[in-house]
Amino acid sequence: MYTIGTDIIDINRIKKSAANDRFLSRVFSKKELDFLSSKKNPYPSMAGNWAAKEAFSKALGTGVRGFRLNEISVLRDESGKPYIELSGNALKISKDLSFSLSISHTDAIAAAVVISYTSEK
Repeated sequence: MYTIGTDIIDINRIKKSAANDRFLSRVFSKKELDFLSSKKNPYPSMAGNWAAKEAFSKALGTGVRGFRLNEISVLRDESGKPYIELSGNALKISKDLSFSLSISHTDAIAAAVVISYTSEK
């Protein structure tokens, strides 16, 4: 079975929120913060990660319930391809699922699409 989630966010909204350390720790995992801090301009990537987390929750069909946003790490592999790494309740809730993720952004907005799938036996 496949499900899909999508989200779009204004990058300036995330930039304003990122001035608050509490926002950063509630939304992003340590691994994400390490990745984002390596960027000259982290805000497009922050917004993309936010959109990916929202798209993930929509693909689950739950919204952000039963887990925290910082339990969803949106990371990049060595070629820059984004992927989702889960921990805590987010991992428990979605233990039988796999995810495919795409993130895009312009100067003003970021968007993400998450496809959730299971292999049926």
